[in-house]
Amino acid sequence: MRKSLKADFLAGWIKEQIKLGKWAPGMKIPSQRALAEDFSVNRSTVVAALEQLKADGIIEGVMGKGTIVANGTWSLLASLPLEKKPVLKNAEAGIIDLSKGELAEDVFPEGYLNDILGRLSGKISSLGYEDRSGYEPLRQAIADYMARQGTPVSPSSILIVSGAMQGLQLIASGLLERGSSIFLEEPSYLYSLHLFQSLGMSLTGVQMDEEGLDTESLQQIWKPGQPSALYTIPCFHNPTGILMSEARRKKLISYCALHQLPIIEDDIYRDLWLDKPPPPSLKSLDSRGNVLYIGSLSKTLSPGLRIGWIAGARPVIERLSAVKMQSDYGTSSLSQRVAAEWLGEGLYEQHLEYVRKELIKRRESANDSLKRHLSDVADWFMPDGGFFIWLRLKQDISIKELYAEALNEGILFHPGSIYTEGASRSIRLSYGYARPAQFDEGIKRMKKWIIALSR
Repeated sequence: MRKSLKADFLAGWIKEQIKLGKWAPGMKIPSQRALAEDFSVNRSTVVAALEQLKADGIIEGVMGKGTIVANGTWSLLASLPLEKKPVLKNAEAGIIDLSKGELAEDVFPEGYLNDILGRLSGKISSLGYEDRSGYEPLRQAIADYMARQGTPVSPSSILIVSGAMQGLQLIASGLLERGSSIFLEEPSYLYSLHLFQSLGMSLTGVQMDEEGLDTESLQQIWKPGQPSALYTIPCFHNPTGILMSEARRKKLISYCALHQLPIIEDDIYRDLWLDKPPPPSLKSLDSRGNVLYIGSLSKTLSPGLRIGWIAGARPVIERLSAVKMQSDYGTSSLSQRVAAEWLGEGLYEQHLEYVRKELIKRRESANDSLKRHLSDVADWFMPDGGFFIWLRLKQDISIKELYAEALNEGILFHPGSIYTEGASRSIRLSYGYARPAQFDEGIKRMKKWIIALSR
């Protein structure tokens, strides 16, 4: 892949972080060296990407601070003919994307959104600001849905947010102290973000096993009296795909309640179970208001709706609602009504049945591809839900070099190093975005470079 294309890809990736709210205005971006290492490219490629962003007014150099995200929303929007770049139009550019954290459009039923929009036609008389906690019928629909899933909550204990990411931002900025320690599984999706670090907090990894987060490891590293919280993805964990067992959930709830360690339960993959429903949520096992639950429709319905929610104790939800009002006056009224229509009419469960059938086909096809091409050079965990595969190479080759060579051939995956503080010989693959034939071709090409780098 040409240097200019790599620079375009990196610049597009940075814009995407800003567009999604992961990198806020005023936030210092990673150093050139860190970006070069993360993406396995030369510093000159990083410099070219950053110069492109500076020219667009997206980032700026500030004396004493380094390079930060500029407060230039219009500049960001003006620079977004990104559909011409591989970061957004991978299939058309000949790129096989095994890294995407979302489902492809062909996983969903044809015309599913048009059907809902048609049902809403004539029902909407106005679209003003909603209650600061969110559209009441949607909160009721979410409460009913969570109750059907075994997690009873009241509508007044729910805050509608613009995606799970905003939920994390609100919790971090509105509830947690600067200098807090965030405990989390290692590896973890949260390591790929700079959200908590930008607010002066540190991330502390906790070991995992086949049952999920290891509570014995947590007990060894947690110190009473320090401001802290535990962040966990118990269902089909990102990136490993591990499902926390019911016994482990109960043990974790008991330990955290005893030591007053608050829990952030990120449960956005729960509905994507493929073999059997997952164990009860941590929130359903919590009798002391110690768990803040984050749910979302972005992985199961549409990332563009930007509908998520936080469920927790009513005083906490009131506090978070006030913080949210100071930032955006509420999540899109139209998106909230679309989501309420889905959840309130039972259509969501029907939709999920279709999605699960399609994902099962993709999972089995991906497993067949891995067995055919990589069984002699790698081990992997095939999840019971979600769409991520955590693959570990048997030989200690350079994942950075493998990433660079794969990128040269138009194959994208996520190196395991972005999900941990230490070195990793693992990679995260997604079977939810690339078509099965593309997945197979991508794995076949990767095998060639794995063998070459093993010599």
